[in-house]
Amino acid sequence: MDTMTVNDMDIIRASARDFAETYVRPHVMDWDERQHFPIDVMKKLGEHGFLGVLVPEEYGGSGLGYQEYITIIEEIAKVDSSLGLSVAAHNSLCTGHILQFGSEEQKRRYLPKLASGEWIGAWGLTEANTGSDAGRMQCVAEKKGDEYIINGSKNWITHGISGDIAVVIVRTGELLDSHGMSAFIVERTDAGFRGGKKEDKLGMRCSETAELIFEDCTVSSDRMMGNEGDGFIQAMKVLDGGRISIAALSLGIAKGSYEASVAYAKERQQFGKPIAEFQAISFKLADMLTKIEAAELLTRRAADIKNNGQKVIKESAIAKYYASEICVEIATDAVQIHGGYGYTKEFPVEKFFRDSKLCTIGEGTSEIQKLVISRELLKE
Repeated sequence: MDTMTVNDMDIIRASARDFAETYVRPHVMDWDERQHFPIDVMKKLGEHGFLGVLVPEEYGGSGLGYQEYITIIEEIAKVDSSLGLSVAAHNSLCTGHILQFGSEEQKRRYLPKLASGEWIGAWGLTEANTGSDAGRMQCVAEKKGDEYIINGSKNWITHGISGDIAVVIVRTGELLDSHGMSAFIVERTDAGFRGGKKEDKLGMRCSETAELIFEDCTVSSDRMMGNEGDGFIQAMKVLDGGRISIAALSLGIAKGSYEASVAYAKERQQFGKPIAEFQAISFKLADMLTKIEAAELLTRRAADIKNNGQKVIKESAIAKYYASEICVEIATDAVQIHGGYGYTKEFPVEKFFRDSKLCTIGEGTSEIQKLVISRELLKE
């Protein structure tokens, strides 16, 4: 927040909130039931500057920092966390990778289209049998002259079918070699590149999750980011920022669950008075708020470090780990406070409950976050 005033942040928060209330809230459960990815609304998000939040203005972006980014993700997620996930993946992963590691030519070619919402981005690291164990990836690129031939698949990819471009990390060297993987930009129109199976998910259902399939997909060498062998190292740095976005997403779900619970507890009458007046309920609300405050402080601290260009591996992992875990706890308590009504689709906490679990899995499970944190603290 070094370059922003409180009033500036309030304006950004209000803008994101107004967008969510106007274009998202009326459709939340319909999108969820149909697993419909609203491409038209994604493009409108781009028109409002929410798909190029971190992209400098010279490349068509909003030129904002991570504090503002957290605020935008949080406000969208409070209304529909699955759309918040799509906004986070587009900004932090695909767009973020090109912003951090793309050549000047690549930035000027792709960032304006991604920031405006003209193009929707995907990012591919995970494979069917190599989730956290990325070093064993089987998707490979073989060099032939000035081109690379990519074969294999990627799984659990946000916008795997609808994305106009994808940044993919594939093996160009030996198995288990951290310098044996490279990052390529692949366009949807490239021959041999297509989307595959769309996953039928428990939650985050309007955020499209699908396979990327490569069958003799030919890309020119100028689509590689950095040098051959840089891909895995780049991906780990991209995930440092991505974890902040998942922490922000978790905050949005937690706050949405909490606010719905406070409103319900004040209105719901039992034994002649609002259930908020019973200690069992009021103490739950107190615990929920305390966890949210702690998670936000950790997330904002990681954002401040990231904005200052400092190493943020440990801090982003801590924020993501804690925020995602309390997000699940708060969503669970929200259902409990709502009682039977919380188990129905008539109230928003049912969806928050389903959506919350992804936050402890996506962009590194809680177990991986603890591994990252422990490794970093032992280096100190």
